[in-house]
Amino acid sequence: MKRMGAILAGLLLASLTSSPVTARTLLDCPLRDAPFSIESPLVDLLLNPVAKSVLGTQAPDLFKALPPSFTSTKAPTFAAILTVRTMGEKAMTPEALAAIDQRLRAIPVTDADRAARCARYDDDRPNFTLPDKKLAVLLFEKMTGFRDGPSVEAAKAAFLAMAQREGWAIVVTDKGGAMNPATLAQFDVVIWNNVSGDVLTLSQRKAFRDYVEGGGGFVGVHGSAGDPATFWDWYVDTLIGARFAGHPMEPQFQDARVVVENTSHPVNQGLPKALVMNDEWYSFKSNPRGTGATIIATLDEGSYKPGEPLTMGDHPIAWTRCIGKGRMSYSAIGHRPETYVDVHHVRLLENAVRWAGDRRATCQPE
Repeated sequence: MKRMGAILAGLLLASLTSSPVTARTLLDCPLRDAPFSIESPLVDLLLNPVAKSVLGTQAPDLFKALPPSFTSTKAPTFAAILTVRTMGEKAMTPEALAAIDQRLRAIPVTDADRAARCARYDDDRPNFTLPDKKLAVLLFEKMTGFRDGPSVEAAKAAFLAMAQREGWAIVVTDKGGAMNPATLAQFDVVIWNNVSGDVLTLSQRKAFRDYVEGGGGFVGVHGSAGDPATFWDWYVDTLIGARFAGHPMEPQFQDARVVVENTSHPVNQGLPKALVMNDEWYSFKSNPRGTGATIIATLDEGSYKPGEPLTMGDHPIAWTRCIGKGRMSYSAIGHRPETYVDVHHVRLLENAVRWAGDRRATCQPE
């Protein structure tokens, strides 16, 4: 799979030229000046010796069983997508959480804390010269939270293969600095490939939001909406339109029946009415149906075991939304690398990129 991805990357990117990136001083990373609290990314608490000591004395049981990947302070790390609240809601009383919060908020935020918080962001701005192709695609792969290498690489190979078949111009970057008005203006659609963690500065957030609302396309893949704690409300509540609740672990991967809805929608062209796939199946805290989303596919919960409290009943797994003048398509399918060679899943993703990247496409909320 990796060799195939490398070959495809060479074929597709040979016609693209990129000048060296330039680094800029970061001044506006999110939460830079926020007080320490139980809502802080866990990594920010672990980076401060006093805050770390508070957790060690007030909530030692929360950390005893955690693997090193959950408490690493080097991105990508699970600690960037966890908070004391998300970890302790079921294990601790509200009074205990409130006591920890009070002690954390009493810790002063220093310049060293601000620098440590901003270190996982970047403002490296790649410069791309794109050939004249049918569609210009930016594949974005920055992760500060969880990075599942096999799924990321398999998805990349699939998108590169699509671009070769369809004659798209595609470039790949892991730089948040690519999210600036001038760079984004070159692209018809931006794909977030299993992006995890808070990855954009405030100015980058604004540039990306303006791009989408102004008519650009967005395609989100699996983990791009799978973080237990998020720190950008617009992204999760407006762009995606549903917050991640979790996925089964016993077992983690299960066969499930995917039911295709809205068969006339361009994203569903060429798909059967139902198919069975084996994957890690996300559940969400709210249902995007009825909130302006067009549901593309749902899970038949009778075909697998979501377990409580992950049962949704009506269980969307892929949908589209209108965001201002822009178009968004998200599919929660895609943890297992094998899904990116599944002919039906590849067709769904290819349709999604083509539709989201077409500024003439009809986008009407349900």
